[in-house]
Amino acid sequence: MQVRAVTDVAGVSKTGKLYVVATPIGNLDDMSARALKVLADVSLIAAEDTRHSVRLLQHFGIDTPLAACHEHNERDEGGRFITRLLAGDDVALVSDAGTPLISDPGYHLVRQARAAGVPVVPVPGACALIAALSAAGLPSDRFIFEGFLPAKTAGRKARLAQVREEPRTLIFYEAPHRILECLEDMEAVFGGDRPALLAREITKTFETLKGLPLAELRAFVQGDSNQQRGECVVLVAGWTAPEGEQAVSVEAQRVLDLLLAELPLKRAAALAAEITGVRKNLLYQLALDKQKPE
Repeated sequence: MQVRAVTDVAGVSKTGKLYVVATPIGNLDDMSARALKVLADVSLIAAEDTRHSVRLLQHFGIDTPLAACHEHNERDEGGRFITRLLAGDDVALVSDAGTPLISDPGYHLVRQARAAGVPVVPVPGACALIAALSAAGLPSDRFIFEGFLPAKTAGRKARLAQVREEPRTLIFYEAPHRILECLEDMEAVFGGDRPALLAREITKTFETLKGLPLAELRAFVQGDSNQQRGECVVLVAGWTAPEGEQAVSVEAQRVLDLLLAELPLKRAAALAAEITGVRKNLLYQLALDKQKPE
């Protein structure tokens, strides 16, 4: 049966609003006054883990009812919240910490709400990746967030290889029991000299922000087991294109090598330039250097 929005006597829709509410990632003083008001005023709070969120609400003296909305049920159970919203009730969406949907559940519910014509209202606040970026000292005008990397080394290295020549600052989340392995793989793929920063336990008692080249950062974490605990954000400086003859990427060199095996030097350099966008004269010179006797 299709659920329709409730209307008042004047025929005006009384559809409720879905508030996407950020909560603290550690320090409870980061809870905004607006977030507290929204959580107290809505009819229902959709929470990633109700057991976790109830402690937050109790701390602030809020008794709004809670209902679970996590990665295992939000596709199927989202209709419950949509029904309440279309009936005129306001609903707040929260995750265990930080901003919902950022490597947390909520995407499916927000999409369903928007498809149903329900207003979705962001209530901004703490976000670990933005907090880490703001204090990292790495370029912040352009960045790319990759979330959690694959748990296994092979998959992790493959994903890292895809962004090895990404010029924007790279941001990753990582579990504490994998942080050392993650840094080892980053060192192997990006090189030990690439600048990086580990932001651990942001806003909490044992907050750490350590910026070093990847090889040194890996050694720092390897030598201190305390750095292998807590919530981790890893930031890595973007790739900087070399200048002069070194300005040919690894991928462009691979393409050139494949073409040189089948075509005359001049034709291989010209075709490689069309494929990769690298200047033809640069590739031609590189091809000449490759064919010089050692």
